[in-house]
Amino acid sequence: MSDVQEATNQLLHVNLHENQRYIHVTESVPRSESEHLRVTIGATVPTGFEQVAADEVREKLRSSCKISKDRGKIYFDISVESLAQVHRLRSVDNLFVVVQELKDFQFKETKEKVLKDFEELAGKLPWSDPLKVWKINTSFKKKKTKRKKLNQNLSKEKIDNGGDKGDERDVKKELSNNALDSHILDYYEKPAIKEEISTLVGDILASCKNENDESSKEDTEPEVLKFRVTCNRAGEKHCFSSNEAARDFGGAVQDYFKWKADMTNFDVEVLLNIHDNEVIVGIALTEESLHRRNITHFGPTTLRSTLAYGMLRLCAPQPSDIIVDPMCGTGAIPIEGATEWSNCFHIAGDNNPLAVNRAANNISSLLTKSQIKEGKLSWGLPIDAIQWDICNLPLRTGSVDIIVTDMPFGKRMGSKKRNWNLYPACLWEMSRICKPGTGRAALLTQDKKCFTKVQCSNSKTQLEDPGIQWCLDLRV
Repeated sequence: MSDVQEATNQLLHVNLHENQRYIHVTESVPRSESEHLRVTIGATVPTGFEQVAADEVREKLRSSCKISKDRGKIYFDISVESLAQVHRLRSVDNLFVVVQELKDFQFKETKEKVLKDFEELAGKLPWSDPLKVWKINTSFKKKKTKRKKLNQNLSKEKIDNGGDKGDERDVKKELSNNALDSHILDYYEKPAIKEEISTLVGDILASCKNENDESSKEDTEPEVLKFRVTCNRAGEKHCFSSNEAARDFGGAVQDYFKWKADMTNFDVEVLLNIHDNEVIVGIALTEESLHRRNITHFGPTTLRSTLAYGMLRLCAPQPSDIIVDPMCGTGAIPIEGATEWSNCFHIAGDNNPLAVNRAANNISSLLTKSQIKEGKLSWGLPIDAIQWDICNLPLRTGSVDIIVTDMPFGKRMGSKKRNWNLYPACLWEMSRICKPGTGRAALLTQDKKCFTKVQCSNSKTQLEDPGIQWCLDLRV
């Protein structure tokens, strides 16, 4: 055990000794009921990366996975015990539990009859098990939200009142009375470590207090849930709009459960997904997309972390691989790579000094977050950021295993006219540094015309080397 972890454990023992009565362990659903409960989970993923997400589900959850006809969605069955693992998937944006899937819903000829069918559908659905899963999931979200708010407050405000300073002196005195090793006290004296330990202790104590307050409030007042219905519709043969379907189906749900409708401050979000003749009703398990991670300093074209993960996974990184993003921007791709593939080395580069600075700040923020979470010092992440010219990279020929980058589309950054000069030069340089035979690359671009023209313009280009595998995602 590291010195910092030992000091943290001692502090937690001192602070929590008098607060044991505030700790309550509650379960939304009795274990006997949830042990064998299996449900279908739906997930939205970046369009075009459905297969990548399905492969991750099969690998990490050992579950079969079905790719939906509706682009950007996958479905898989899990037991409730795996719910926490589902939230740790790197390739999915939003999650929901499926209430029921109606594969061939017979839509009537008129709008009034269809909307009437939606109203009747609400009372026929098997809500019980999905709502149990929603309750269990809500307990996860509450703990996560508390920690997030506490960390935000601690980062904005410094503890400067006399009571808090006195508490710190009392803790330090208690540590001395317990005859702790001198090297632990030396670590405690260091400002960075002291702030880290204080954050951990304050986080846990505040969490215990909030849980106690909320549990007592729930005992005294039965809470009426607030909800909203969101309809996502695709297809040309529907005689109704998404708003009309959500309105009438939501009214029936309100009558069935006696919930309050609230479009903004809601507890439950019911999803009505319609694709041609397929209707799927679900309950949302995420309030915000899971791609919102890692990045704290944003630029004009910050890539989603889920999309970055998908591009990296396409290249199947192996241990000790050198992975380069030559146009890194805020560093979303190499940071995601360093988080998931820590046995590789990642290089983030850009010609814009502001972009390199943002990437460096994001790396630093992620490292600090990791140290606070683990409660110990870290040697750092296997990643580095550098400013360079994409057309003249300071890397040896054939020295890079993988290149993954988000190329400028010519809209928010650069221009399509400049891409005609940039694309040929940067692709030549990428092919030079990539290892022949085993090198591979995943490039994201929306300028399909320019990219295709560059590939076909010169029959002697190294891009046609069969030893380099190019995974191209041409966004149209």
